[in-house]
Amino acid sequence: MHDPWPAPHRESPVHGLVAVPGSKSLTARQLVISALAAEPSTIEGALRSRDTDLMITALQSMGVEIAGDSSTLSITPGPLHGTSIDVGLAGTVYRFLVAASVLADCPVSFDGDKAMYARPIEPVLDALEQLGATIEAGQGSKGRTLPLTVTGPVTGNSVTIDSSGSSQFITALLLVGSQLPAGLTINLTGNEVPSLPHVEMTIGALRRAGATIETTSDPISFTVAPASLHPGHVVIEPDLSNASPFLAAAAVTGGSVSVPHWPNTTTQGGAHIIPILEQMGATSSLEDGVMTVTGTGKLRGIDLDMSECGELAPTVAAIAALADSPTRLSGIAHLRGHETDRLAAISTEITKLGGRCVETRDGLYIEPAPLHGGVVESYEDHRMATFGAILGLKVPGISVRDIACTSKTLPEFPTMWADLV
Repeated sequence: MHDPWPAPHRESPVHGLVAVPGSKSLTARQLVISALAAEPSTIEGALRSRDTDLMITALQSMGVEIAGDSSTLSITPGPLHGTSIDVGLAGTVYRFLVAASVLADCPVSFDGDKAMYARPIEPVLDALEQLGATIEAGQGSKGRTLPLTVTGPVTGNSVTIDSSGSSQFITALLLVGSQLPAGLTINLTGNEVPSLPHVEMTIGALRRAGATIETTSDPISFTVAPASLHPGHVVIEPDLSNASPFLAAAAVTGGSVSVPHWPNTTTQGGAHIIPILEQMGATSSLEDGVMTVTGTGKLRGIDLDMSECGELAPTVAAIAALADSPTRLSGIAHLRGHETDRLAAISTEITKLGGRCVETRDGLYIEPAPLHGGVVESYEDHRMATFGAILGLKVPGISVRDIACTSKTLPEFPTMWADLV
């Protein structure tokens, strides 16, 4: 059992400048694109965390040369080989490389943390079987699960999948589409695509590397033509989702926090944190690439569809628990299949601290109430750990179990948080 981490409490406004490392989502996608490319490439500003290091190790075991011990990486692609891969608790490693494994010359086996056994993979496996792959997998409550083995090659060029559980299902297939002999058309059942900006991020990264992708909206489909990928030198943006707890600190304490190198335009869903914080009572400014959020001393509840930025839900829920009016968050039913069931976790932890939070069909309803101290469980989920840290700013006596799980995407979080607060 992990010792609780005493969350720093602050009676006065927080002020500071926080340099946030590169985007996990962009780093993961670029690593796969570079691994499947026709020539060597470099990645500058890559995030180094448990998730991305698992991706690097997995690709190396498949025959990809990756050099560099910091945020600048040199990638030399090669024929993909059969291997055994530890996905840890990384959805990107799990979904992306299960799809890429059909390109390997021998079967590829996967296993990971026990918590990963509960995360859905069925739509990706269904799609690969439609293309002609052979799958051997365990059986879980949400369909097939780890441990599993994928054997290619594939010959098909069209799949139909249900993507309502995760945008990563679509991304996994998009990433390999250009490397299939006849390309790939992905047809979606229904019109629900959670975290759509993540799909747009994938498409943008592939197009920059030379892929040709056509999309339709009704019904939703994606067609990737066969192509050689040439990513060249890629610079990774800061992770805007990882920036969100620090910006939230400004909002909840009435202080001011700045994040440098903020992009003028981006496909990161984390960018939604700025208009959300403004709706909840803060102000923001972007000058010379520095984003600054300033709290006004008031926090108000909101009614918000978060289908495009579900990863921000724990941050927004923490702010909502401290606001002066109720909040309703919708469009995030898919969070039940993340590192943990985030809707249940958020509801449980807010209620345990004296607040009022109930699950709805596709989200949360939070009615502010006086909170008291206690231990916030992280559920091995980095977003739940930072959720607890935000609450601790305003509520004395809060601690977080297993703050080290933030190493999944931001290993330096405890130090960065302490330095700011």
